[in-house]
Amino acid sequence: MKSKIIITALLSMSLFSCAQEAPKVKHKKSMSSSKENIKNVKVVNAEDPICNMKTAEFLKDTVVYKNKTYGFCSVYCKDEFKKNPEKYAQK
Repeated sequence: MKSKIIITALLSMSLFSCAQEAPKVKHKKSMSSSKENIKNVKVVNAEDPICNMKTAEFLKDTVVYKNKTYGFCSVYCKDEFKKNPEKYAQK
């Protein structure tokens, strides 16, 4: 009986630790950022890899990583991507 409780507790802990939640991004308002979206730029991602906004609707900035252009809804999201691009880049 005691071993069932321990196994259940361990399984529960492992499930909770593996659950990934989308990052909660608070976009910083920057004086240098443009209010207009970038037009006619082809990017490899349909969603911002940081906050999951649709890049087609809110493309504000881009970065080229491994010969692919990634689009972002803000400078903040681009900067987060640049800190660890392997984590967010499409394979």
